[in-house]
Amino acid sequence: MDFSHMVGSGLWTTLSYLVPFLFVLTIVIFFHELGHFLTARACRVKIDAFAVGFGKSLFTWLDKHGTQWKIGWLPLGGYVSFRGDSSVASTPDREVLEAAEKDPVEAAQLFHNKPLAQRAAVVAAGPIANFIVAILIFALTFMVVGRQVSPPIADTVQPDTPAAAAGIVAGDEIRKVDGRTIETFGDLQRIVGDNAGTPLRIEVLRNGQTINLDVTPAAREITDRFGGKHVVGVLGIARDANEEVRVERFGPVMALWKGTEQTWYVITRTLSYVGQVIAGTQSADQLGGPLRIAQMSGEVATISFLALLNLAAVLSVSIGLVNLFPIPILDGGHLLYYAIEAVRGRPLSARAQDMGFRVGMALVLMLMLFATWNDLVHFELF
Repeated sequence: MDFSHMVGSGLWTTLSYLVPFLFVLTIVIFFHELGHFLTARACRVKIDAFAVGFGKSLFTWLDKHGTQWKIGWLPLGGYVSFRGDSSVASTPDREVLEAAEKDPVEAAQLFHNKPLAQRAAVVAAGPIANFIVAILIFALTFMVVGRQVSPPIADTVQPDTPAAAAGIVAGDEIRKVDGRTIETFGDLQRIVGDNAGTPLRIEVLRNGQTINLDVTPAAREITDRFGGKHVVGVLGIARDANEEVRVERFGPVMALWKGTEQTWYVITRTLSYVGQVIAGTQSADQLGGPLRIAQMSGEVATISFLALLNLAAVLSVSIGLVNLFPIPILDGGHLLYYAIEAVRGRPLSARAQDMGFRVGMALVLMLMLFATWNDLVHFELF
């Protein structure tokens, strides 16, 4: 292999990961910031800049409202800068706020002078936009591609497994798990997979009779296609591999409902994982950073464009949820400040807020470093 061929091959490999990664990240960031932007515009807040990416601007333009739109060279974030902000985290610039007191018109346009409810709405709009985008993408998938459906029947029960010990036999149809109706085998897998080691009450239909059984899914560690390790619950039942699987598509209304359900599932799974990490029952090595996301984007892009969109939806939910964590500098930290202001009847002192922002910045940087370290270990670079 000559040198030019090696360079060309390496360049193509890099682009095959970089382009899908930038596509996914741009969707997540743009709509998050667009949520802030549109809500702020509705509240008549003066907006100085709308940026996707950090660092030196590659492209800039000015709209008729005086807002400068920017695309930065480092696409790892974005921001909407309001008049009166001293940083991209929307920390207040005390000098600008004090100077604006002499001009009532200017003061009325400053974000930090807006009523508490409007400020909270502007901040919350970013994560909410992430959830809405995810719902729409999932709904599109349910409409266009649909979902594969097979009946929740235990065609095979493996010996010496939780299912066998609980009394489940081949041919049983799983109707409910802990009161939740089971429509497909996928529904059963999802619930069982999320409840390793948790006792479950299962309702089965056998020879026309309803039988209630108690079973505790066993924990099993699996490795996904990206090398990530996950602990899931298993019962020890399987469906017939030769059984025909039908594809079910939905109309717009039902697709939106299914998209909402899927978004809620991602939220609950993310919160469950974070809780398990804090409790020490799950490893934190699943936390990935830009390198892992780039790998996933490149791999998923080889499947289909819609699969890549679905990855963007999952990441959109995750980013929206993380931004709601009550850490100063994140949207959730701002909302925490506003909740304190609502209780106290006045905002925290400038010193207290600034200290909180510094602590929040440190926490976010440590999380980013930890995620990047996980990526490097994952790729065996260290």
